Amino acid sequence: MSVMRRPAFLAAVATTALLALLMGFVANIALMLLRSPGAVAKLLGAFVLVLPIIAVWFLVNEWRTGITVQRMASRLEAEGRLPLHDGERTTAGRLTDQAKQDVYEVARTGVELEPESWAAWFHLAFAYEAVEEKAEARRALRHAAQLFRAQR
Repeated sequence: MSVMRRPAFLAAVATTALLALLMGFVANIALMLLRSPGAVAKLLGAFVLVLPIIAVWFLVNEWRTGITVQRMASRLEAEGRLPLHDGERTTAGRLTDQAKQDVYEVARTGVELEPESWAAWFHLAFAYEAVEEKAEARRALRHAAQLFRAQR
C-alpha cells in the first residue's frame, strides 16, 4: 500500500488542511486589527498574528518528523528489522504486562549498547509505546529522527 493511501497519512493531510484554513482566518483577523486606528487594536493584532506563526512552525516540524519516521520505518522494513513485539499475550491478543516489560528492557539495553544508533532509538520508542509511556515514546522517536537526519 502506498503512503498516499494509508489512513494515518490521509488524516494528517485533512488535519493540516483544516489547521491551515483556521490559521488563515486568524491571520486575517490579526491583519484587520493591525489596520485599525486604535493602538490597543494594533497591539492585539500583533499578538494574534503570533499564533499563525507558531502554528506554521509546529506544523512544519511535525511533518518533517513524520516524513523522517516514515523513511526510518521503510528502511527498517526493507532490512527486516522493524520492531516486533513477541511474547506472551492475553486472550484479547495484547501483550501481558511482563511481556511489555521484557520488550522495553531489550530495547533499553539496545540503546545503552548503541546510544548513537537511530534504529535502537526507533525500537525504544515502540517499546515505550508498548509500556504505555506515550511522552517518552515521542521523545525517543524524535531523537531517532535527529540521529537519522544527522547520518545522511
